[in-house]
Amino acid sequence: MRRFCSARALLPLAVMKCCFALIVGAYAVLATPFSRSETAVQLPLVEGDLNYPGIELDLNERRLVQLHGQDPRWMTELEKIEAKAQGLRFFDITETQDLDSLARPKELRKSSFPSPNSTEQVKPVLKTLSTAGPKENLAKFTSFRTRYYRSDTGRQSQQWLLSTISEITAKYASESLQERISISEFSHSWGQNSIIASINGSSTEDDSVIIISAHQDSTNLWPFLPAPGADDDGSGSVTILESYRALIAADFTPVRTVEFHWYSAEEGGLLGSQAVAKFYAAQSRNVIATTQLDMTAWVKRGTREEVGIITDFVDPELTDFNKKLVDTYLDIPYVETECGYACSDHASWAKAGYASSYSQESAFENSNKNIHTGNDRIDISPEFSFDHMLQFSKFVVAFAIELGGWNA
Repeated sequence: MRRFCSARALLPLAVMKCCFALIVGAYAVLATPFSRSETAVQLPLVEGDLNYPGIELDLNERRLVQLHGQDPRWMTELEKIEAKAQGLRFFDITETQDLDSLARPKELRKSSFPSPNSTEQVKPVLKTLSTAGPKENLAKFTSFRTRYYRSDTGRQSQQWLLSTISEITAKYASESLQERISISEFSHSWGQNSIIASINGSSTEDDSVIIISAHQDSTNLWPFLPAPGADDDGSGSVTILESYRALIAADFTPVRTVEFHWYSAEEGGLLGSQAVAKFYAAQSRNVIATTQLDMTAWVKRGTREEVGIITDFVDPELTDFNKKLVDTYLDIPYVETECGYACSDHASWAKAGYASSYSQESAFENSNKNIHTGNDRIDISPEFSFDHMLQFSKFVVAFAIELGGWNA
């Protein structure tokens, strides 16, 4: 792939100006941050213009895209960007055209999701969760100019995340537990790899896998602009990382394998999660439940603090189980909400025939409207809440223990 320092290398200046005005004209690149002592500090971003080096993006490259209710069709990368700016959601299936054919028939699923019954194991771990780690980690994660999956800084942020997961594992997991943990990169052609941290199950008979995920990449509506991605999905990324830390610190030894996934290129059409799901489906991996956390920080002013449980394009039985987890272990209620077709990485697992679910910060209409701009920052508003994120870390701990079991 060719390296382009700016989109001007590909399009006439007049077209560039038109595209830029249509896509980002209504958005400020950076806003004056909200300042308060209890808010984590947003590290400074370096502003730039369209001539920003280090982004490999051919706006004329043709990609095969699948929108809801339509046959797949070819469009350019620029047309993908325009579609996203218009609010359209889609799969980019260029490398995963056979994912549907690999899908596991629902009738072959043998798993059921009973009511939560592991409170004696879950609740002590919940008490060890903290906002300290998420604040520190998200301040660093959002300091990269962008985590766009085709950018150099997107690759650098992924390497930082990989290193941080490894450091947390070395610090908090016992030597015996470390022998059960594997941390690996799932390689992608665009350079920013997905990350998988697996706590291998103790059972020699049950090969089931539980997956907890978030996406690590960020984007601006115009990808050449800064994209700190504090909420989308830096919040989900550090939320599940804090859950992982608390679980291994408690010497969590699951009966079933429990995996934590940080996907690349969600913003490009669920590219990373589709690649991982395709690999698992091709190997007939027995994934019995997946849950995605995408945006966990925002509590809109004047609204009730709650967990948004997505109810469309998800597995209904697993979704009902998630509601029970919220009722049993969280301090706030849930609200049912919808997000549409291919709205986050859970959709890739549903497409592969696995039970998938998705939770987010609120009802969809109350979610953070700063996403995909330079304003998606930690310090933009008191509505960005690390305490709210902590509720989702509790949810993840409960999900892992209740479904993974614990060979204590």
